[in-house]
Amino acid sequence: MKRSTKNNLQSTNFNASTLSFVLNLGFSLFTFKPGDYSLPHREGWGWVFFLLFTFYINMFFPSEWHEQEFVQLTWPHEQTDWAPILDQVTPCFLRMAAEISKRQKLIILAQYPAQVSSQIHTCPQFTSEAKQRITILPCQNNDTWARDHAFISCLHHDGIHTTRILLDYQFNGWGMKFPANLDNQLNKNLYTHLTPQHNRYVSKLDFVLEGGSIESDGKGTILTTTSCLLAPNRNDTYTPAQIEERLRHDLNAQRILWLHNGQLEGDDTDGHIDTLARFCPDDTIAYVRCDDPNDPHYQELQLMQQQLSSFRTATGQPYRLVPLPMAPQFYEQNNDSTTTRLPSTYANFLIINQAVLYPTYQHPHLDKLAAEALQTCFPKRQIVGIDSLALIRQHGSLHCSAMQYPSINDE
Repeated sequence: MKRSTKNNLQSTNFNASTLSFVLNLGFSLFTFKPGDYSLPHREGWGWVFFLLFTFYINMFFPSEWHEQEFVQLTWPHEQTDWAPILDQVTPCFLRMAAEISKRQKLIILAQYPAQVSSQIHTCPQFTSEAKQRITILPCQNNDTWARDHAFISCLHHDGIHTTRILLDYQFNGWGMKFPANLDNQLNKNLYTHLTPQHNRYVSKLDFVLEGGSIESDGKGTILTTTSCLLAPNRNDTYTPAQIEERLRHDLNAQRILWLHNGQLEGDDTDGHIDTLARFCPDDTIAYVRCDDPNDPHYQELQLMQQQLSSFRTATGQPYRLVPLPMAPQFYEQNNDSTTTRLPSTYANFLIINQAVLYPTYQHPHLDKLAAEALQTCFPKRQIVGIDSLALIRQHGSLHCSAMQYPSINDE
């Protein structure tokens, strides 16, 4: 499924709102000599417009199935909330790391790098070749949900070379629910280890945005939820229209598809899209379907399905919808003797080179149905199940734990 950067750029139209802004700016800044219709003179601000226009028209937000250079994991340790079940969640991270490093590079951010290195080198799941693809970087972290504290990556092509644009958004613990002071420093630490000629750091720390809250089809359309992006304590000073405009501007998006229903019980993220509905190749959306009228999610997910059915592609065609089964139910005991349902979901799968890693929940029948559905979405990729029961005990799953970085392909 290798996708050429140049092909992506050809299929991505320039965002109309950004175009209007840049053109108006450019017309006000251009300076010409009488009878001279060449490029703007260097003494004029027109060069600022020219560079700004060139930058944005050649930038796009790739899909997750775009060829990847590496994946990032942030490792659990005894000073995180994983401490009580560290012996259960570490095997899950090792399995993820093994499957990823079979196929591509892996960068692990770890508070105790020597300990992680020992775990990997003594684990029989790793081949010698896979171990050579792994880089472990020392970093202090609050938690392990790389999807939400890691860079969001775009690609920019200047006609000759491609650069990975690393957008560093503010992560505030999903609306200030949890500490995130250390997680918010991870990106700058990681950037110091990346080659500057192929990577460009861009601060977006004035805006809260989590990777799990947005989906890209790689062609200019973003799928997201109102429950998350409009939630309190994220971007309270922005109106909904300003938030949409910010996404269009930062990610060079032409269309934003907003889902209004579907948040899962026990979800701390206020309804991340990666727990509900996911873009897949060929104008396909895989989504969680609930067929049980007795399930508290039934009405919300039925409304979500109806809205997905109403969405159209950029060319006006309906999306191909592939339902994923409702994951088995699990509950945690609260201190007041009540229980809380955990947000288990099969939509939280991770797309990597040549494979799709998907969460399993020790339910052979439902796990198999989910694998079969995903295989129809990704017929040329291996579908690999990873036991994620430990992950949902901290209210996340597989996709939440990792962040992919698109490959820079100048061929």
